[in-house]
Parts: sequence; C-alpha cells; structure tokens
Amino acid sequence: MDSGRRGRGLPSRPFRRTWPQCPASPQPVRPSGSPCRVPCVQGPAVPKRHGRLRPFFSDDPRLARPRPRCVVHTHRPHFLALHCQEFGGKNYEASMSHVDKFVKELLSSDAMKEYNRARVYLDENYKSQEHFTALGSFYFLHESLKSIYQFDFKGKKYKKVAGKEIYSDTLESTPMLEKEKFPQDYFPECKWSRKGFIRTRWCIADCAFDLVNIHLFHDASNLVAWETSPSVYSGIRHKALGYVLDRITDQRFERASYFVFGDFNFRLDSKAVVETLCTKATMQTVRAADTNEVVKLIFRESDNDRKVMLQLEKKLFDYFNQEVFRDNNGTALLEFDKELSVFKDRLYELDISFPPSYPYSEDSSQGRQYMNTRCPAWCDRVLMSLSAKELILRSESEEKAATYDHIGPSVCMGDHKPVFLAFRVAPGAGKRCPRREGTPGEPSLQLEEQTDGRTRTPQPIETRPSATC
Repeated sequence: MDSGRRGRGLPSRPFRRTWPQCPASPQPVRPSGSPCRVPCVQGPAVPKRHGRLRPFFSDDPRLARPRPRCVVHTHRPHFLALHCQEFGGKNYEASMSHVDKFVKELLSSDAMKEYNRARVYLDENYKSQEHFTALGSFYFLHESLKSIYQFDFKGKKYKKVAGKEIYSDTLESTPMLEKEKFPQDYFPECKWSRKGFIRTRWCIADCAFDLVNIHLFHDASNLVAWETSPSVYSGIRHKALGYVLDRITDQRFERASYFVFGDFNFRLDSKAVVETLCTKATMQTVRAADTNEVVKLIFRESDNDRKVMLQLEKKLFDYFNQEVFRDNNGTALLEFDKELSVFKDRLYELDISFPPSYPYSEDSSQGRQYMNTRCPAWCDRVLMSLSAKELILRSESEEKAATYDHIGPSVCMGDHKPVFLAFRVAPGAGKRCPRREGTPGEPSLQLEEQTDGRTRTPQPIETRPSATC
C-alpha cells in the first residue's frame, strides 16, 4: 500500500462470450534486487448459482476455457493466489465432472506457462456433508522465484515447493493446509450449509504469512434482515469470522501475519439503507392469508401518485433507481457497510473505491446490471491482520504500490464480480520463517541459494491479494 492511500480499519465475479482485451504486457521477470509480486485473487470460478457456473463448466468451449490472461498480463504477478467458493456450482453433483478439465486447462494455459510451480486444493467431496465446503484455493509461483516454502501443519515444518500438485477429495488428511466447516448450529436455517475456511501458510523471501480462503453465511431473508439493526445475520457472520480469527491465531502454531479473502457475505445495514432510500415513503405490509406472516413490504412515495419506490420480499429487493448503487461506484453507501467495524482491532482493509460486488445479473448482455434479489453489497473482500499491512512495500518510485479493485466491470461474470488486492512485500518485513525444511537447529531463511551455489539476501516480494468468487 502506498503512503498516499489511507487504509480502512472500519468498513469502508465476468461471464460472457466476449471478454475485454488486455494490452500486451511482458511476462514477469525478477531481476536481482527487484521486488517480487505476489497477487492473491478472489475469483469467480465458484458459482453459488448455476449461472455462475457457465464460464468455467459450460459445454460451450468459449465459456469453458480458463481466462486468467488479463489479470496475469496486467499485474505480472510472481506469486498468484486465487480463492474460490461454491466450487462446482449450485448443482455440484452434476458439475464436479467439469472441474478436472478446468484445472488442467488453467495449469496448461499460455498465460500460466511461466509459473512452474503450483498448488491446487479443491474440496469436491460432496458426499461428505459433515466436511464439504466447496472451497477451491489455487497458488501459482513464477519461475523467477527461488526457494519458496510451504508450511506442513502436521509436521510443524516448512517444505520447499517444487512442481505442480493438485489435492482434492479428503483435504482433511492433507498436511499442507487446515480446513474446517462451520458447525451446523451456526446457521440452522440452512440445512446443507457449505460455509467454512481453508488456511495455508507460506514463506517467501524469508517472510511468513497465512492465506485464508473463507466463505461466510448469507442473508436468508431480506425481510428478516430488515427487522433489526444490525441484522441477526450480521451477528451470525460476526460469530463465524471471530471463530476463524481465533483459530488461526491460537497457540498451536507460531503466529504469522495473515490475509483473509473470499466471500464474507457482508451486507449493508438493511434497516438503515431502507430508511435512507425511502425517507419520505409510506409502508404497506402484505401478509399471507393462511399464516398472517409478513411476505412483502411496499414503500410508496407520499405524493407523486404514490409511486412504488421499493418492494421487499424474502428474496426480492426491487428499488426503482439502480443508479444509486452505481453513481460514484456506490461509495456513498459505504456508511451502511458496518460489519467489519466489530473487528477494527484485528483486521485492516484498504479503502474501497469499486462498486458493490454482488448481486450482478447473470444475463450475458447485462454485465453492469444488478439483480433485484438483494440489496447490492460489498460481499467480496480482501482483509488482513494489522501486522500484515506492514508487509506492503511503500515505493517512492511508484505512484501506487497497492491496488484494491474489482475485475470485469462491464462483463457478465455471474452474480459476483471478482475482487483483488495487488501489492508488494516490503524487504525485511513480517515474521521470519523459523527454519528450512524443519531441520532442527537450522537458522531462519535469511539466505537464498543461487544457481551458482552462492547466496544472496532475499529481495522484497510484490504481492497482490484479492477477493470473492
């Protein structure tokens, strides 16, 4: 993050047949003394609904082909992290058969040809309901990076990363990650919830950090969310995120800086938003004839022929003027984005300047249009520990050392737009990796071997994390 951008301690995916063209850019080269870029991306490869599935798992070859070219060419990462949720889509039993093809094409694509090491973790064992999270975590390392290590949580040691490896099915037995599904009683309304997290730990340029892929609980009903401020769903997400933060900072392992990025399902304070948007409106309540349960709220202007401003149902948020959510990227609504404020002493986020990332239309011709199912919100985020922000390089030679943005603003990518954070790790920042390969008595990774057998001080790493699939 550059010194000119103020971070936020408080709250501050495109699917289409034609994709935006990227300007040709040279592939990343890491000359001696230069920083290493490590982007982490929260991407749209994970549909919650079938429509989000099409770009990666469609029978149409133009949609099924992985398309990382724009991100890779624009940001030229040395380390790329991609976190996905709901991998396989809503109908995962039928769609999981397409996952292997997608992963193979991604690993062999031209855009990724200079990434000679990769780790892919796919939780696709949907038959194990007590463990299934449908999370997918992808990590790509450029050939110019030397001596990269990943932490073995069972052996409690670092192992050098070599080659390309894919892990799926029972990730519970994979020692290179921690994976947990939230207990069912966290969200009893959702019988088959797949919410949870996956954690990996890395050591690059002698700097240790955790990357956490997360998927939190959604708002099951707009009507319930409207009843209180904050909503009951906000409290559920608060509990789940607090659990994750406690888990990754407990006493089992030495603490490290961490980045948590994925679909947090953070929503605007619905009651406050409605009161602001419909200040001069009168409310009509519609109840079910048999149960007397509230099934719809209609807000009408007091004058102007009582024009309908907003209709609210369990899965309907139909506001008459969508420009409110697009003007100035909707940032005027950030005052209602309050869920992160509870964690202001534990989490940090750069300023948001992109529009709400959810819920976009799944019509391929409506890349900028929001669906009228939910109030638009910044569900997809990249958050970090307070110590992690110290890893980011402040470069006097660059106007922006960090970029926090979304991908495909005018392209249909499903109901979520991918969000990313790109930055550079400051040299000497962060907690040093304690030892190489877990060899007893070996000093920390202060030196990095060159091909000529000599050693040199590790150089800073450019990093770019990003958020939601």
